Amino acid sequence: MSSTLEASPLPGTAPQMAKAAAALGRDRIFLKDWVIDCNIGVYAEEKGVTQKIRLSIDAFLAPSVRAADDDMETVPSYTDIIDAVEAITALGHINLIETLAEAIADRCLADPRFEAMRILIEKLERGPVRGVEIFRTRPGAS
Repeated sequence: MSSTLEASPLPGTAPQMAKAAAALGRDRIFLKDWVIDCNIGVYAEEKGVTQKIRLSIDAFLAPSVRAADDDMETVPSYTDIIDAVEAITALGHINLIETLAEAIADRCLADPRFEAMRILIEKLERGPVRGVEIFRTRPGAS
């Protein structure tokens, strides 16, 4: 591996996330290691059955979002993220975990209180743990 590649962290890695968090003001809400049953998978043996997936989601808040008034209406909640995931997975079978990750990001980033999302989804059944991690910013976010 060349030194150029070694010096450039992959998107979603700890150094990249730290840099992104610093640029976004560091405030975030998160879900960690949430395991749900989901109709997901592209292979025949994955159709018509559910399988366990684990989600870890970091939602970085817009710089102006603060809970200064102790009012739940002024800040997004992890419940907003849970509701988004449940609404998306309730629509039916999803072939790719990448599609699920993108749908979660799109839905959450439609809320201007969110600036960026890091979404990690892991399949826990039918072989070794495997998954996808994406980092997305809201279009027009600073």
